[in-house]
Amino acid sequence: MFYNKAIIIGNVTRDPEIKALPSGAKVTSLSVATNRVWKDQAGAKKEQTDFHNVVVFGRQAETVAQYIKKGSMLMIEGRIQTRSWDGADGKKNYRTEIVADRVQFGPRGGATSGGTTVAGSNDPQSNSPMSQGGKDVETIDYPDDDINAEDIPF
Repeated sequence: MFYNKAIIIGNVTRDPEIKALPSGAKVTSLSVATNRVWKDQAGAKKEQTDFHNVVVFGRQAETVAQYIKKGSMLMIEGRIQTRSWDGADGKKNYRTEIVADRVQFGPRGGATSGGTTVAGSNDPQSNSPMSQGGKDVETIDYPDDDINAEDIPF
């Protein structure tokens, strides 16, 4: 049995681009950056950033193009695929990308993540994550108590 599965969590490096296929189906392409941190033999901290090309199809492509902006955090689940085509110069070109089966949006970090509008609202004030139709969004007050592992019943 063979298995081709990719799961990445990272930040979008450019605004998604949506296009329509000749069949009318929507396709969105974007790039996601992931980081890897480790220590070398000398104990020095090293960091490497990888950039992943991602392609999303169908209704999910429309949702990603509508709500995701550069800097947004995403989790992508999909399969790895390499396409090839002949370039204008006669050379063979290759592109490896993740074809997304599932896209999960990360936390909205306030105004820095681009914010989203409330469905059906044309009010520019509704872009604020702290307001919906002029009302403050309820927040959850978490207790300051530390959780003791022995209090967990399992």
